[in-house]
Amino acid sequence: MHDPRITKLADLLLDHSCELQSGETILIEAIDLPEQNLTCALIEGAAARGATPLVTTKDLHVLRSLYRTATPESMKLAGELERTRMEKVQAYIGVRGSGNSSQHADVPSEKMDLYQEHWLRRVNDYRVPKTKWVVLRYPTDSFAQAAGMSTEAFTDFYFDVCTADYAQMAENQKPLIKRMEDADKVRIVGPGTDLEFSIKGIPVRPCAGQRNIPDGEVFTAPVRDSLNGVIQYNTQSRYQGTVFSDIRFEFKDGKIVDATANNTERINTLLDSDDGARYVGEFAIGCNNYVRHPMLDTLFDEKIGGSLHLTPGQAYEDADNGNRSRIHWDLVLIQREDYCGGEIYFDGELIRKDGFFVVDDLKGLNEGL
Repeated sequence: MHDPRITKLADLLLDHSCELQSGETILIEAIDLPEQNLTCALIEGAAARGATPLVTTKDLHVLRSLYRTATPESMKLAGELERTRMEKVQAYIGVRGSGNSSQHADVPSEKMDLYQEHWLRRVNDYRVPKTKWVVLRYPTDSFAQAAGMSTEAFTDFYFDVCTADYAQMAENQKPLIKRMEDADKVRIVGPGTDLEFSIKGIPVRPCAGQRNIPDGEVFTAPVRDSLNGVIQYNTQSRYQGTVFSDIRFEFKDGKIVDATANNTERINTLLDSDDGARYVGEFAIGCNNYVRHPMLDTLFDEKIGGSLHLTPGQAYEDADNGNRSRIHWDLVLIQREDYCGGEIYFDGELIRKDGFFVVDDLKGLNEGL
């Protein structure tokens, strides 16, 4: 039986996110999906718009074997081939499922480093700045389990969140963009957290359904050497197959000089990946109030209403502080009262308290919180 929500989501991805035009070529990448209804809807939708769809399907079991047997030569070749294909398209949609989100937990870190450096980074260095792209997860049993919901309830939640009114979201974000563009000093305060940095002169970018689904954040980057203080994250994060919790960073002049977590050895190994991994490439404020609790999935967790994320690693070219790294790790701090609260200050003025914006021009972002 055809689910009309699939068609609605496909239309959103093609028209709102990718703004697909007749004569363009789009790559649809389907990774570990439980079924291919959305993939087929995207193919048919792209063709109906006069575009040329290309499709690749991947399986995490197969990728695990590729990563575990990786050599510099194999990863360089894979990266070269996928980069060449990416250079042939104008748009990209990546849909990821996964029956087991920890499928790559036992891939040695040095093998994942090869993949990150020679394959993923090579492709993304072109895809991110040069194509119209959007990435999203797809509802699966394991995804619902991570969210603490039945598969049926989670699937309903998924489609409600992913097909939100992004035009209204974009309108509500405009005052926050202006505030961040005008700000110099940012201070974040909360349990275990007191961190200051500057965002002066760094471009500010809104996210309302163009690049991630679901969406809902406004991001920039700190001035690279300006971070001083401590941040204690209060959500778990899965990175390269390992689940981290109780993450705490201490910064001095922009650099993470002390890092602890439930797996302190592993987190420091990641932060020692390259010279840029101990510096921050992104600061963002989450404002999708339909997403309220973490579910070990970055694309959802970083959008949580009342949250922020501060990201070790690579900066985006359109909000660039000059930091370069093979990692980009969005780590989330929720500041709502049910997560022990916290404040954000811009140039000494309280902007948000316990997840709620307290200045009049930003109160529209509190709707539904």
